[in-house]
Amino acid sequence: MLSTGQTRELFRMALPMVVSQSAFALMVFTDRLFLSRIDALHIASALGGGVTFFLSVSLFIGVMSYATALVAQYYGSGRLDKCPRVLTQGFLMALACQPILWMIAWGMGGLFGAMGHSPEQVVLEQQYYYVMMGGAFFALMKACAAGYFCGIGSTRVVMITDVLGVLINIPLTWVLIFGKFGFPELGIRGAALGTVIAAGCTMGIYALFYFSALHRERFRVAESFHFDSGILRRYIRLGLPSGFETFVGAATFTLFLLMFQSYGVAEGAAMAIVFNWDMLNYVPLIGLNIAVTSMIGRYVGSADMTRANQIIIAAFSIALSFSTLLALLFVVFRTELIMVFATPEQDFSLIAGLGSRMMLGMATYVLADAIIMVCAGVLRGAGDTRWLMNTSMSLHTLMLISQYVLIKHLDVGPMVSWWAFVAMLLALASVYLVRLLGATWRRPSRLARVMAE
Repeated sequence: MLSTGQTRELFRMALPMVVSQSAFALMVFTDRLFLSRIDALHIASALGGGVTFFLSVSLFIGVMSYATALVAQYYGSGRLDKCPRVLTQGFLMALACQPILWMIAWGMGGLFGAMGHSPEQVVLEQQYYYVMMGGAFFALMKACAAGYFCGIGSTRVVMITDVLGVLINIPLTWVLIFGKFGFPELGIRGAALGTVIAAGCTMGIYALFYFSALHRERFRVAESFHFDSGILRRYIRLGLPSGFETFVGAATFTLFLLMFQSYGVAEGAAMAIVFNWDMLNYVPLIGLNIAVTSMIGRYVGSADMTRANQIIIAAFSIALSFSTLLALLFVVFRTELIMVFATPEQDFSLIAGLGSRMMLGMATYVLADAIIMVCAGVLRGAGDTRWLMNTSMSLHTLMLISQYVLIKHLDVGPMVSWWAFVAMLLALASVYLVRLLGATWRRPSRLARVMAE
């Protein structure tokens, strides 16, 4: 039964995260918009370099982001002093991961050429990718810090920090891409460098909130700066499957995108534009997903499954209503939305035609995204990360193999590949929903094991 009180509470938690994630989407949107003023190749290259960067760090960010559920579980159980210790363990893990990230950056640079991209595109993708990897530490710590504040319910802190970060990023990126006010004209490298600098600034803003007097006293922050083996073991035990789930999803998406871009620059640009509009749906759903993870984690910590069930119903109501409205928007205005990214002095008709047809596929899968994000948030908050990992790995691997066969061996057209991608998302949503409606993840004995250190 839908609870008005729980819906309000979820909305209060989720709205700042929706604003926060939308601010990130705005940053990506403006980066692509600035680069579209150069040419379509720069749009496709930024997408390829950007998703490859996320692939490279996704395992680590997936682990770090589990701070949301971990902190929420401690918060719900009343052990407030353990909440900041999670952040300390995250910082130690981020430092330990740096040599691995450097090795990944060295090895992944050749991926673009291996996917059959043109030499001109490979150069631009590598430039964007290497600059982003240079700031990977900030990305990891930002994920951990955001997870911490979400876990204690302070999503407004995350919203303020991310909005300020975007307000720094957008003008800085414009200056660095086009070489304004005496700065060198860095092109696509400027887009990546602006993002890295802004991420570093957001860590400074998080530090101001973290070391404020009220927060410091309530959570005994001064006592948290030490190694805690019990919390670290829980972090790795529950967070590592979550990280693998994130990595497999990112790897599948990235390799699919890179294979799809082998159709040509026009196809790559059309996909980049469609996914830019997809963020209008997906990014707010990420905000809702984070809020659901935090609240379910809190109620698991306090052993209150009645309120957890009310949160699940409220989350589905919000997500499905929002995604349905956007699906209608994407269908009715699909051509107009594609034409926003029309490049100057170039024939845009091929990109516009393909992109408008791809928008129909996106309008089909946005409801599946809503179901996936709510289910994943609930199961992650309840510590059901191993099932999420195994299921995600199985279905995403199947999707990647099928795409490889379709594109590289059967030589099908781009729209066949695109609709196969849509079908995979619909299947994933169905499997996640069956798990959520089952009883396995909510058994008291299993939830007790989740809370054990």
